[in-house]
Amino acid sequence: MNRTTLSLIAGASALAAVTGFAALSSPDAGAANEPARAAARLPVERTGLLCPRPSTSDLAETTYTSFTPVTEGAKKEGGAELQPATGAGADDDPQADGKSKDEESKDEGSEADEESQTDGEADEKPKAGAKPVLKPGKPGEPATGSVSGGEAPALVGTAEGRFAPGWTVQQTTEVAAGTGRGLQGVTCTPADTEFWFPGASTDEDRTDYVHLTNPDDSAAVVDIELYGKDGALKTTVGEGITVKPHSAEPVLLSTLTEDKQTDVTVHVVVRSGRVGAAVQALDDKLGGDWLPASADPSGSLVLPGIPEDATAVRLIAFTPRDADADLTVRLASPSGLITPAGHETLHVKGGMTTAVDLGDITRGEAGSLVLTAPDGSVPVVAAVRVLRGKGDQQESAFIPAARPVGTRATAVDNTAKGATLSVTAPRGTAEVKVTASAGTGGGTPASKTYTIKSGTTQRIEAPAPAGAKGTYALTLEPESDTPVYASRTLVSAESGAFFTVQPLPDDRGTVAVPEAGEDLSVLQR
Repeated sequence: MNRTTLSLIAGASALAAVTGFAALSSPDAGAANEPARAAARLPVERTGLLCPRPSTSDLAETTYTSFTPVTEGAKKEGGAELQPATGAGADDDPQADGKSKDEESKDEGSEADEESQTDGEADEKPKAGAKPVLKPGKPGEPATGSVSGGEAPALVGTAEGRFAPGWTVQQTTEVAAGTGRGLQGVTCTPADTEFWFPGASTDEDRTDYVHLTNPDDSAAVVDIELYGKDGALKTTVGEGITVKPHSAEPVLLSTLTEDKQTDVTVHVVVRSGRVGAAVQALDDKLGGDWLPASADPSGSLVLPGIPEDATAVRLIAFTPRDADADLTVRLASPSGLITPAGHETLHVKGGMTTAVDLGDITRGEAGSLVLTAPDGSVPVVAAVRVLRGKGDQQESAFIPAARPVGTRATAVDNTAKGATLSVTAPRGTAEVKVTASAGTGGGTPASKTYTIKSGTTQRIEAPAPAGAKGTYALTLEPESDTPVYASRTLVSAESGAFFTVQPLPDDRGTVAVPEAGEDLSVLQR
């Protein structure tokens, strides 16, 4: 078998792990000297999503919304489901992790006297025939489900066939009072092996958890590293955390270190297996929200969609390199890129978390932060914490550095009055098509195309489906090659001060597949 064929088989195997089987073919005999052809984009055939445990508050009300965009070329059959991540198989045996039953009992007794590292969700036994929180609708139709109180588990979701391309699930929790009160929203994400979370905290007023969810049949082993203003924090039990199969571990950051720091960067590294990860940041006074992972370390970052009525913005940045980074800070406003007075640059020391208060930087207009290191030589991760409201009505949300929209992005759980889109094109004018799906209770889809001028952020009054009832999905499709970044802000219908922001990266609906001539699909069977 020649080298070209071997390479194609290896590529097909890697592709199948993410998308299911896609037929690939080898070049014709005389094709070696022909120009390389552009890769075709085909719909994915299988997608996995992980939703963290929403809350431990008895006052929590959580809504899940599922949506799959209609994708040309997708299979006609398929299905999707979200199941509780409550453990599976032999790992529910207490002796599976080296402890005897007597040791387990002793551990349980000691937990009553001191604060535990986790909430113990991973030790729950699987529930036979557990009822899904919702039944996803067919492509083009959103579906919702809800749970009340603090007993809802993390969820493991799988979609196949026509349900897979661009499958998106939003988890939105409203907590009326107490630590972390407010609107907490997160987009359920696929599993991965590395995550960066600038913007976490171990301060006295904060209760921050790293939620780890394992979708696989074997245990995952995870390290959690913490970096403060002076460098790496000494941790006690942050290495070798085991996440059992089909289970979740919420790890309380303050149990990993004795250092109390306002701004901490969390680095999650998976030694074995893969997990979904998200940080839940709960403040005694300023509400709470989910902190999604930042885009990969880079010399150029975009943090899209700071609300126009933000009363305070705090920027947190970190570079994993030993070298320092001097970041140029600019705000992409509705009129163009501007340099904030007094915050033209940010000096980030290597291996140390740096934070700066930017105040009400947006001044009544939606904006996006654009951070650039000279010649991009020093990679950085970053996030902002945004406050809205005043006094006791203040609420917080987080916006990490985002990945570009790519081919298509999807946001769900929208209403005409409660949802706002912000789109920025930092490096050139772009055209973006926005489509509103039918609502969960019916309605007719609607679309509109917007022009985003170079260097600006536009707050889009997105189209709403005619006759819509319930919530609906919005899909964004760039119609030009210029990179665009986007986020969606949700505001609570019950309390206008409660809000949450989610960046909108590519929804992974399609994957690039090299064109070829000879069919090799039989080799994958």
